Parts: sequence; structure tokens; C-alpha cells
Amino acid sequence: MSTLQVEKRGHTAIVTMNNPPANTWTPESLAQLQGIVAELNADRDNYALIIASDSEKFFSAGADLSRFNHDDKGLSFTFANAFGDAFEALASYNGVSIAAITGYAMGGGLEVALCCDLRIAEEQSQMALPEAGVGLLPCGLGTQQLPWLIGEGWAKRMILLGERVTAAKALEIGLVQEVVATGTALDKALELAAKVANQSPTSVRYCKQLIMAARSQPMASTYALERELFVKLWDSEDQKEGVAAFVEKRKPQWKNR
Repeated sequence: MSTLQVEKRGHTAIVTMNNPPANTWTPESLAQLQGIVAELNADRDNYALIIASDSEKFFSAGADLSRFNHDDKGLSFTFANAFGDAFEALASYNGVSIAAITGYAMGGGLEVALCCDLRIAEEQSQMALPEAGVGLLPCGLGTQQLPWLIGEGWAKRMILLGERVTAAKALEIGLVQEVVATGTALDKALELAAKVANQSPTSVRYCKQLIMAARSQPMASTYALERELFVKLWDSEDQKEGVAAFVEKRKPQWKNR
């Protein structure tokens, strides 16, 4: 059975981790995730992606540590590279990605959520990057994504001290955007994904590109790009449809082109 199951509901794809008991990542499942994101980017009918779990206890416990119990640096590089390739692909996904966190999100299990645009956590959830406690370090973009999202201080507490945070604390420090009751994270994620369908997917793609650019470039360097992409929208069918639908007082029919 595949460790990642894909279900499409309208314009939303749900990728459910299904590797019991703890939904651990392997190089194979990471390669599968990378392939899924590539397929969704090529699908003009896809606007949103939800990363979910089939377990209320585990969102994902991260890497399968049994795969690190060796002295082969080549194998360790292969695994680290698989994390990097898959999670970079997820972070660069064209649409809006949402993590529906249930239970424990540890190590690579939290990192996959960090690479999503939004994070919803059920009230029983706990999150941590505990890799230093077993002589490793987060290699799924965690050392870069976490401080950007919650600030250096809390990132250092979680990474350098191995502190675990509850869903309530995660909401307080900005790690998640909302905490919901047990068993409802997927429903909330679907509710948010439905809002994405009201937006022009072309506009969303350009907006996300500009927002993400702020992480690596000085703000002033993207002022011109913002104007360029605004004008570039005039090459799209969605711009024409969106304005026409507004003027005609009807719901737009997006083409994602």
C-alpha cells in the first residue's frame, strides 16, 4: 500500500500520510511527495493541497530513524537530499498548501508542515524538532523555515533545547494559524481550501511568488517585480474573466491560465 494517498475533491488535492504507526518518512515516500507536487503543478484544475494524516495520534513522527543506524555517509546524504528535494518542491507548490496537523508532528513531520502556506492544528497536537537529541539536525528545511515563521528565539528553544510545544503554544507563537477540536483539522483545512477556489489561481501563483521572495531578497528589490507581475496578468485569461465577472455581477469561471 502506498504511504501517501491522494484524493481529489474539486480543486483541492488531499495527500494523506498512511505509514503506520507513526507516519514516518522514507526516501521512497519523500520521492513520492515530490512527484505528487509536480503532477499537481501541471494540473490546471488544482488550486490547493492539503497534507493530512489518517491518525489522531500521529501527524508524522518524522524520519524513520532505523534508516540512520549505519556509518555510510553516502546513504545519509541520499536521505537528506530526499528531504530537501521533496520539501523544497512542497514549499514552491503553485497553489495554496495547508497542513492539517493531528497529534504528534516531530522532526520531519513538523518540517513538512512548515513548508506549507498555512497550518491548522488539532488541540491534542504537539510539535518539536528534536533531532539534536539523537545526534542529528533538521535537514528538511527546518533550521531555515522555523526561525522565519516564529522568530529566532523560539526557533532556538525548539531546535537547540529540543523543546516541544503544545497546539496552544504553537498558536501563541505563530507556528500555526488556528487550533481546532480533535477530529476536525481536515474539515477546517477543506473550508480554507474552498476559499482558494474563489481566487484567481493565476493571481494566487504570482502573489505567492512575491510573498516568498521576501524571504531571500531585500524588500526594495521586489518592488519592480510586483509591478511587472501585475502587468503580466493581462496576458492571462483569468484577469479578463475576473474583471468581466465583477462588472457583470457573476461568479468567475477560472481557467488557471
